[in-house]
Amino acid sequence: MRIPSTESPALCVDLHAHSTASDGALTPAALVERAAIQGVQQLALTDHDTVAGLPEAARAAAASGVELVPGVEVSTLWKGREIHVLGLGVGSHPLLDQGLRWQQEQRWQRAGRIAERLTRCGLPGAMDTMSSAHGQAPSRSHFAAWLVEQGAARDSAQVFKRYLGRHGRAWVYPTWVSLETAVGWIHRAGGWAVIAHPFAYRMTGAWLRRLCAAFVQAGGDAVEVATGRATPAQVRDAVGLALRHDLLASCGSDFHRPDSGVELGCLPALPHSVTPVWRALGLRQAARGG
Repeated sequence: MRIPSTESPALCVDLHAHSTASDGALTPAALVERAAIQGVQQLALTDHDTVAGLPEAARAAAASGVELVPGVEVSTLWKGREIHVLGLGVGSHPLLDQGLRWQQEQRWQRAGRIAERLTRCGLPGAMDTMSSAHGQAPSRSHFAAWLVEQGAARDSAQVFKRYLGRHGRAWVYPTWVSLETAVGWIHRAGGWAVIAHPFAYRMTGAWLRRLCAAFVQAGGDAVEVATGRATPAQVRDAVGLALRHDLLASCGSDFHRPDSGVELGCLPALPHSVTPVWRALGLRQAARGG
């Protein structure tokens, strides 16, 4: 479904997608090419704690006519919970670059500890057989795919229940930065900070409101309202969060792989009662008008 906007009824925007630079299945170039086939006009590549895929994606975007929004998805901790913050429209800045290197170091250390715990579970060799295409640290999704290949579980859901989830045998608590730190990195790099997939954290409404209030206090700009797996009720509730906390509204599929049931550009309509973040980003077609 195309995302309507007051600027251009035909505008199709997807501001949350992943490549092999983190835990996606497609290379940055292949991701952009798929977005073009799907009719996406503006695409944000938002890999986890890395911008390594952006140069390749930019070259593919120039060839395909897709407008690439340079992005990143920063892992943070708030009240002991892992919260993901998208940085949209980021440029190169020493503070962000240094911060993402630190996050990658934390990812490598966590991956090593996960591998050690899997070895104690009788599943050795995990770190020897996995890495992302761009040399970034393997994520839990990489471990999940490896464990399914080893026959340790029938699918990813069972892997996380048995091994990688909070109560799993190989769970390792993350050591990410704070909301305030992540927002600061993004702003210094000229970007806009967005709470990603607010309903993925399984919080009550009261806790989501607290999260948004803390995010605003940290200087945050927007919340994802339309996502690849959002139900109509979740879109409605996300609109309420945006309006209550004076946040811009973003939309993104959180696409990782073709066989996931989530497709690039296939999103619920973004209601007209909220202000789209792409106005702030100044995207080409939005700026041109209908």
